[in-house]
Amino acid sequence: MDCEKNGEKFNLETFLKARTLCIQIVNEIVKSIPIGINEQETQNLIKAIFEKHNITKFWHPTKFRIGVDTIKSFRELSDNTLFTQKGTLCFVDVGPVIFEHEADYGCSFLVQDDTEMDLVKASYKIFEASKVAWFEKSLSGIDLYQYASCLAKTLGYELGPMMNGHRLGDFPHRIHSSQKLNEYSVYPNKNLWILEIHLIDKNNNQGAFFEDLLM
Repeated sequence: MDCEKNGEKFNLETFLKARTLCIQIVNEIVKSIPIGINEQETQNLIKAIFEKHNITKFWHPTKFRIGVDTIKSFRELSDNTLFTQKGTLCFVDVGPVIFEHEADYGCSFLVQDDTEMDLVKASYKIFEASKVAWFEKSLSGIDLYQYASCLAKTLGYELGPMMNGHRLGDFPHRIHSSQKLNEYSVYPNKNLWILEIHLIDKNNNQGAFFEDLLM
């Protein structure tokens, strides 16, 4: 499929190394978020952490959500009157270019609090179960998201409609494809697609986000 092409400089080993480093940095970010910071201020902190790792290029802007903002989609503006408190639910989504390959990783967490939250655990559970179903049943992108949506409902949540999954590759992948995963009508091959799970808990007006590579 044309939308699964990569450029001549694409190297799978390098691509996967970029993913691993990205996850390590996100884990560092999660541990570094202080109490009393707003969403705009987190951008400077996250930028500084990436710069410490000599990473200054991004294929998409960093997103950081606090509290009720966690129900917002990627494109919605942040509310900078929100500040972190101990135990505040947040999520971070980064898209750095590492070794000239794109990485993309996002997760939810409680600020300065290791308590396991059901909503956050559900975002991981739905991602993993959907990934297994994709692999074992050769699901198309459309069927994959339908599966994830049904699973979310069984857990009492809704799947956010605006976080749709997408291609990834050597920078920039958009030369080859801007296809949304939830609209992809055939089986998406491994090591090419990001599965995004954005869970909405309407009863508590909050959301949890997790994304990673289908591999």
